[in-house]
Amino acid sequence: MKKNSTKIIAFILIAIFICACNAVKRVPNGKNLLVKNNIVVNGKNTNDEIAANQMYQKPNGTLLGFKLRLNLYNLANLNPDSTYQAKFKNHPGLYERQSKILSAKQVDRLGQSFLYKGIHEFLKSTGEPPVIIDTAKTKKSLLRLKFYYFNNGFFNVSTDYTIDSVARKKAKINYNITTGPAYILDTIKTNIMTPALDSLYKTNPEAPLIKSGNQYKTSDFEDEKNRVTTYFRNHGAYYFQPTYVTFDIDTIGKKNKADVTLIVNNNNIQERDSSRTEPFKLYKISDVNIYTDYSAANAKKKITDSTTYNNFNLYSYKKLKYKPRAITDAVFINKGSTFSDTRTTLSSRYLNNLKIFNYPSIQYEVDKRDSTAQSLIANVYLTPRKKYSFGATFDVTHSNIQDFGIGASISETIRNVFNRAETLEISTRLNLGSSKDMANPNNNFFNVSEYGVDLKLNFPRILMPFGTEKIIPKRMIPSTSVSAGFSKQRNIGLDKENFTGGIAYNWSPKRNNTAKLELLNAQFVRNLNPNNYFNVYTSSYNELNGIANQYNTVPENVDDNGNLTIPDGANKFTRQVLTDQTVLRPGDPDYKNVESIEERRVRLTENDFILATSYTFTKTTKKDLADNTFYQFKTKIESAGTLLTAISNIANLPKNANGNYEIFNLAYSEYIKTEFDYIKHWDFGKEKVLAVRSFFGIAIPFGNSNYIPFSRSYYAGGSNDNRAWQPYALGPGSTNAVNDFNEANMKIAMSAELRFKILGDVKGAIFADAGNIWNVLDNVVDEKAKFDNLNDLAEIALGTGFGLRYDLSFFVIRLDLGFKTYNPAHDKGDRWFKEYNFGHSVLNFGINYPF
Repeated sequence: MKKNSTKIIAFILIAIFICACNAVKRVPNGKNLLVKNNIVVNGKNTNDEIAANQMYQKPNGTLLGFKLRLNLYNLANLNPDSTYQAKFKNHPGLYERQSKILSAKQVDRLGQSFLYKGIHEFLKSTGEPPVIIDTAKTKKSLLRLKFYYFNNGFFNVSTDYTIDSVARKKAKINYNITTGPAYILDTIKTNIMTPALDSLYKTNPEAPLIKSGNQYKTSDFEDEKNRVTTYFRNHGAYYFQPTYVTFDIDTIGKKNKADVTLIVNNNNIQERDSSRTEPFKLYKISDVNIYTDYSAANAKKKITDSTTYNNFNLYSYKKLKYKPRAITDAVFINKGSTFSDTRTTLSSRYLNNLKIFNYPSIQYEVDKRDSTAQSLIANVYLTPRKKYSFGATFDVTHSNIQDFGIGASISETIRNVFNRAETLEISTRLNLGSSKDMANPNNNFFNVSEYGVDLKLNFPRILMPFGTEKIIPKRMIPSTSVSAGFSKQRNIGLDKENFTGGIAYNWSPKRNNTAKLELLNAQFVRNLNPNNYFNVYTSSYNELNGIANQYNTVPENVDDNGNLTIPDGANKFTRQVLTDQTVLRPGDPDYKNVESIEERRVRLTENDFILATSYTFTKTTKKDLADNTFYQFKTKIESAGTLLTAISNIANLPKNANGNYEIFNLAYSEYIKTEFDYIKHWDFGKEKVLAVRSFFGIAIPFGNSNYIPFSRSYYAGGSNDNRAWQPYALGPGSTNAVNDFNEANMKIAMSAELRFKILGDVKGAIFADAGNIWNVLDNVVDEKAKFDNLNDLAEIALGTGFGLRYDLSFFVIRLDLGFKTYNPAHDKGDRWFKEYNFGHSVLNFGINYPF
């Protein structure tokens, strides 16, 4: 029955598409459907995307070569109301008969139902009407093309078009462009009427964007205009605007060359019914006034409190609540300095970053006390936010461990805690989740839980016992955060308590660069139920139990069914094997398997103490959320335990039985870890975007450790990684994910994804994910899990697939179906397409794009 249902559904879908495949169904006689715009430049076809965007008419969109939206539109009845009424006109008495059964009102409503009308409205709105060639729009497109090439230096461009029929009611348009030779810039001159600006222009260290020998491009002239304006306004020209910059382009007597004169006119001043011009003045700042509690209501009141600090005047309509330096450190406009747009922007950014004011406003007025009228008073208006803010959230989540989860949090923000613009954030959270990967003996739906509390104190400056202004100047908007937290979770069956704390410094070396130095990052992880290990990691237990069935000789280790008891029997048998109390010896394969199982059990059940220092640098060219042509680079280096080892060595502290130093009776972790993450997006237009990502991370234990803590290790698979594998189900190496939660200390990941529009807000994607994890330079003994040389790169797994995304503007709902294309867990020669089928595919649900 299931097979028949599938065939029926497939047949219906095929029939629908066949019925709709008449693409010219709604093209009137004598008209043509536009199937292609062909731009021919100097006799050769061009794929210039910018030129293609000049078209007023573009062919109907396609999905994998199929005009899906056009065919959906053709399926629709454009006049469902008339069709419904015609049914009754063509069948007299039908309306009366149906009215007796349903009532007249219900029969009328039936015509407005989804079955008769709604489905056609949906098809019309989702579909796309046929693009019928309109010669008026073709001529407008041709004119835009002419302007496009003219703006790129082809002053003698000529254009025409032809319409070629390609099938019944189908045609393409050929736009024929003859550019002629491009004009080259020859002599560059300037005519700047204000002497002060002329001097500024000549001392500008930045190279001009218009250079002799370059091809003429209108965009270069616009960029040069903005460059000149920015430089002048950053050097005192308060009233200067881009409109004062013009260009005279002279081609007379020149062969394909143009002389350019950059002209900067004097200031045009409007005075009632007349205007006059005068040279621009360069302004200096005579006073900086900061109103710390400004509001529309306060504006009419008198100032009751004021102070002067470092040539800043601070005013308050009530009692001044801030230490003066906390505010003045955020203002880059100084008394006696030259007016600068950059200083104004930096001040706004820094004041916003304090998070204690709403939309700071900076305004300037000419200082009437200056007889030369070349001084400005800077007025900074600050509107405080509420001192206390309460927040509550409720979330539905999906993660690599949780298939479904709900979370709630309550937070309180206290601003200006010590009157120096600090903010204190206190939050509590509770999460309940369901995971099919968890041990769940009671069959509870919610078998994952976590609750915790976090405190974070933010300072808008670098907290150090010495000055850092020369290293990290305040223009980099530095800040310090001191944090502490506690959480208790039941998410991998061992029931953990997690204590964290640290101090971190953040700053922005450049506008799109960020840096973070975690001077101290402390974490203590305590396993509350380590004896539950073999109940959670069942694959390890099954393997150990299988070995015990052959080599165990102690009846007390097994139950009545001959299986190892948990935890006593499993632990005792392991100890007996590793102390040579069985027939197994170190060279035997099963001995190595037991050794590997025990190594992993110890590593995952031991409590961890990590004291780390890390530095993270991020650079991005992304301008905003709509920017689809950018790259992002992120690197991080982390060192843990080094400080503690240095102190232990200096203090000559004793080591434990394993030769390790301890703190609080616990051997701390020592390792160095580094990561590189690169993301690049290309926008091909028409909502087609290619996104790629590459990642490399490695953590090497040394000194006090011979393995990496679970919380700092890597895993592979999942909705944001290799989507053909479940989280923790890929690797390490070629081990075929023998453990329940597979992790390692080195990772390589690469992904590529082509994104495109399907229907409206529904987007599609085709992707390929490659990568794996390995153990390197640690105590793992399984050779299949280790990375020994470059030959092990053959163990990089490949997953491919496709996905759907629904764009809700503020976030994206994502479904991805991944197929195992190359699986290194199989024998060599049997790795390609072995599991390339729906039965072994993985469906991932995610929020927002994976990268």
